[in-house]
Amino acid sequence: MATGPKTPRRVVVVAAVVERADQLLVTQRVAGTHLAGHWEFPGGKIEDGENHRRCLEREIREELDAEVEVGSELHATSFDYPDRTVELHFYRCVIIGEPKPVLGQRMQWVSRAELKSLRFPPADLELIRLLGVKPSGRRSAMPGTDVG
Repeated sequence: MATGPKTPRRVVVVAAVVERADQLLVTQRVAGTHLAGHWEFPGGKIEDGENHRRCLEREIREELDAEVEVGSELHATSFDYPDRTVELHFYRCVIIGEPKPVLGQRMQWVSRAELKSLRFPPADLELIRLLGVKPSGRRSAMPGTDVG
């Protein structure tokens, strides 16, 4: 009996968009992981029985040894990779304390303009465009906020 193509597994991921002093917090995926070497907004996969907020609180604690206040959802998207479909939710967050990478990953605070020079996973590119710099040179507000 022939079987059809295997359906890629679906993974739900949440990520924190943290902005402090006009800089955004990004981390680099470590060797041996899916999309190793790519930069990303910190976060991770939702575990069974976990909601988005609890997942982000756990992931930030595990990855950056910090607490986080999870705000509103900024953007949601879905992206099909060859081996998986990623449903990705980005949340505006505030880090409490000073984050420090504890899993061997690199961490940087970067300007919105610098985001374009870093290699992000394809699933993140819509958000990168939303956070981008307007042609006039004036930075865009984080979606849902005003530029002062």
